[in-house]
Amino acid sequence: MAEKTALGEFEHHVLLAALRLGDAYTAPILTELESRTGREVSAAAVYIALRRLERAGLVRTQLRTGTELHERRERRYVRVTPAGIKLAREARRRLFRLWDGLHVLQAKG
Repeated sequence: MAEKTALGEFEHHVLLAALRLGDAYTAPILTELESRTGREVSAAAVYIALRRLERAGLVRTQLRTGTELHERRERRYVRVTPAGIKLAREARRRLFRLWDGLHVLQAKG
């Protein structure tokens, strides 16, 4: 598979939420996305985005058993890889370059 060089908007959001949370499973990522964006997010959309990010090598997941977690069920935990961090930084730089000098949309006090 070719190396991913850019992120779609939702994949970008999911990657940033996973970075912010560190080691988390889908439910906290979904909650983080909803609280930070103010938008309702479906669990299925998060699962799909995480699968794409994992296939691209930007996140790594690990299935943890209920006994490890002192819970009844397994959970798939997500951690952003160095490649994911690198791509997130590049996406940030690109956005800053696009916004640089764009004063038309600045909020007026």
